[in-house]
Amino acid sequence: MSSSKSFYATTPIFYVNDAPHIGHAYTEVAADVLTRWHRQRGESAFLLTGTDEHGEKILRTAAANKVSPKEWADKLVTESWLPLLETIDVKNQDFIRTTEPRHEKNVQVFLQHLYDTGFIYQGDFEGNYCVGCEEYKTMADLIDGEGDFDGQKVCAIHTRPVEKLKETNYFFKLSEFEQPLLDYYAANPRFVQPESAKNEVVSFVRRGLEDLSISRSKEKFDWGIDIPWDSSHITYVWFDALLNYITAIGYGEDTAEAKAKFESLWPASVQIVGKDILRFHAVIWPAMLLAAGLTPPNQVFGHGWLLVGGEKMSKSKLTGIAPSQITDTFGSDAFRYYFMKAIAFGSDGSFSWEDLSARYQSELANGFGNLASRTIAMIHRYFDGVLPAASQHTEADLQVARVAAEAVAKADQAIDDLAIQDAIAAVWTLVDELNNYITVQEPWALAKDEANRERLATVLNTAAEGIRALTVLLAPITPKACATLWSALGQGSLGDLADQKLSQAGVWGQLKAGAAIGVLEPLFPRIETEAK
Repeated sequence: MSSSKSFYATTPIFYVNDAPHIGHAYTEVAADVLTRWHRQRGESAFLLTGTDEHGEKILRTAAANKVSPKEWADKLVTESWLPLLETIDVKNQDFIRTTEPRHEKNVQVFLQHLYDTGFIYQGDFEGNYCVGCEEYKTMADLIDGEGDFDGQKVCAIHTRPVEKLKETNYFFKLSEFEQPLLDYYAANPRFVQPESAKNEVVSFVRRGLEDLSISRSKEKFDWGIDIPWDSSHITYVWFDALLNYITAIGYGEDTAEAKAKFESLWPASVQIVGKDILRFHAVIWPAMLLAAGLTPPNQVFGHGWLLVGGEKMSKSKLTGIAPSQITDTFGSDAFRYYFMKAIAFGSDGSFSWEDLSARYQSELANGFGNLASRTIAMIHRYFDGVLPAASQHTEADLQVARVAAEAVAKADQAIDDLAIQDAIAAVWTLVDELNNYITVQEPWALAKDEANRERLATVLNTAAEGIRALTVLLAPITPKACATLWSALGQGSLGDLADQKLSQAGVWGQLKAGAAIGVLEPLFPRIETEAK
């Protein structure tokens, strides 16, 4: 790991109390697309994901399944969470588990530092605790229960009753960071995004911050990391979990290698979270870092919820959909494309099988896939699979090149703004331009007259060059299809797809006339059966 600054993206680390659904996969794919895009630019890029394995919720789930918490976590990670990354084709550089020694040891280093510098003290606490959120709730966070819980106050997120707890715990002086945080938000207006999320966080902090209970007595439960100066207490799960973003990249380690890695990656470029855990990441987390003398991440981005039937997905409400239910039919590329294109990143979005199926057919199979297939098929049919040279360029040919250059610039800017859907829309202007170009130029008609041979060659060369640009641009979104297409286009003559710089994707004339073009299988095969 070089000491130069790298692009560093993180996902939340996910609870292992259950198997993942498409909401989790959505977060993973978004972070992966951003990381792959930066890598395609030629930057060093690092993606961290992982699992949160401590806390009362895990302990209770494990007990209900008659195994130890560690056995339960091992089983879920091995059978569900690691396979998820393969299912949706996520190329992460690390996977952190909060039960790993590298994490537990350095959480204690961080805690000890805050204790020694006076940011942690012992005190009494009484409050309403939601086991599902692993969080104490204010009355503003509670709503009136319905059905079985009629007459009780329930958590607004989990709609289950909270538990009244009274404990002597250790506290973090979060209240001291009210003004420093407000100053930080003002000085770094892009720290919390999107804008609606920033406004919510700022108004929350302005209402005043209370000190945060960061421990639980082992008399209550013992599944967690010991408080280093008091082994009768374990660390509150969020204080433990948030630290994964730095323990995974060398925080607390003394080796030169670990220090260089930490320096190259921290502060993180972007931390992708669901909006339901935004406050932890945009309030508690930067306060912890400021207390420790560390710089907060460059950006925390709170994306919206995936809705099914108008409701946030939930296993308990049977609205959770396993990612494999989609990928088994449509493939991982279609999964990635659909969720990044159909939903504005940062907003809530509804999933439906009908919309997925329609977009697969019209945009992927008929739009991009058919464009690639028929262009390569015509090069085989009319030029024996050898790329012909272009000669006299017309305005129509030059327009394709202009659209490609504009698509590169607009997509690249959209990624910097974390508007992934806008980046894909910009790329799709080239898909549409090329399809229209082939329709208007009618190479099949040109092929009927030998006098049009040069024009036919120019048209197919232009189409192939446009597809080359598309392959580079779409590689972070649909990596499998693009690897297949690149292999057919380049036949080894263009170098690896991973080495193609995004900024150069729109530069014309990179394909070499006379190069062999491979045969291409359909990138997005027709799906005749119903998706559901």
